[in-house]
Parts: sequence; structure tokens; C-alpha cells
Amino acid sequence: FPSHDNNTYKVSGGLHGVGVSCVNALSKKMLVEVDQNGKTYEMVFSKGKPQTALKETGTGSKTGTKVSFWPDDTIFSTVVFDYDVLLKRLRELAFLNRGITIHFIDERDDSHPPTTFCYEGGIVSFVTYLNEHKAALFPTPIYIRGEKESHDGMMEFEVAMQWNDTYTENLYSYVNNIATRQGGTHVSGFSTALTRAFNQYIKNYNLMKNEKVTVSGEDIREGMTAVIS
Repeated sequence: FPSHDNNTYKVSGGLHGVGVSCVNALSKKMLVEVDQNGKTYEMVFSKGKPQTALKETGTGSKTGTKVSFWPDDTIFSTVVFDYDVLLKRLRELAFLNRGITIHFIDERDDSHPPTTFCYEGGIVSFVTYLNEHKAALFPTPIYIRGEKESHDGMMEFEVAMQWNDTYTENLYSYVNNIATRQGGTHVSGFSTALTRAFNQYIKNYNLMKNEKVTVSGEDIREGMTAVIS
């Protein structure tokens, strides 16, 4: 499990064991195997309660944690995992974490080939992917990143954006890899800054000196595909 320091908090959600505690409570069986310091350990749980004590099962040089779980069919009406939901989320995580490699193997169905996700372009590749079947107005998405000291440490952000010839805004926003579908201050701040920068550019270059119209944020965001992280 990750250590609780400011560097980890910059990119990670769920550092307090809440996720694995919920999975454990809702599983008829959960097996945790840990490799560290040259040894392998394992522990078995059922419905949140230990079934075995932590025991040493072998030795080796690898490091890492493997968690296997069987959802409790007395709680869930279905315990069949949706391939498309998992595929979408794992692809999304690979986009949001530039250079990470994620292997996805569905052993239930031969029609689903093993898939590997790795995007060195990060969220720039994400925007390109989202605009794949649309006519982009320029070839490479705009990418901006920055950081600012906040009351509880350094806050980092990155945004990628590209316009296409549609009239639809397509905005994906995340905080610590978690989708924020209801928006938030990061989204409203981005929208405000984009409108301000656009109008300042118009003013600086006197582009609309004879026009009796104003350009709103909605106008600017038409046809925009963007990812904020």
C-alpha cells in the first residue's frame, strides 16, 4: 500500500484502505498475496473477516501485491464483471498516468484478446483518442501544465484541449485520477480562465473593433474536447 506523503496525494485517490475494506466486506472470499523483502506472504478473508492468519508462503526477489476477490452473490444480484466498463476505466487510467503500463486479460471469453494500455502522451493522447472520429481544427492538442503551493502542499494540474468542427463541448475532468462528473472549482476555474484569455487576445489584437457582439464562454467551448486533471 502507498505511503501517506504529499507526493502520493498529488496523484492518488483512496489512500486510507476504504476501497479494499469495502471489497473485502462484499466478497465471499478475498486473497491477498504480498511479495517484499525477499519473502511472500498471504492472508485469506471472507465477508470482511480473517479466515487465516498472515503466513509466510515462500521466498523470491519480486515485489508487489496481488489481490484476488470473489464478490458475494448473497449481496449482489449479479457477480459478472462488465468487460466494457473495465476496459474503459483501465484505458482512462493509462491516459491519466503518462507512461504507466496496464495489462487487461479476460480469461472468461476468448473473443476478448489480452489488451495492454500505455500512453507516453498522457492526456494529450486522451484528447486525440476522443477526437479520433471527428474533424479536428488543428493537428496537435494544446497542452498546459502547472503547479501552485496550497495550504496543504503543492497542487499540480494539467489540461489538454483541441477543437473540432462540431458544436458539442466534450469535457472530461479528474481529481487524483477520479472522475468529477459534476464539475467543481477546477472546471469552473478552467472555463473562466479560457474565456478571459480568449477575450484578452481579441482585445490585444483589436480583432472585433467593428463588431457589436461579445464572445461568451459557451461560444468558445463549442466544439472543444478537453481533459483536465
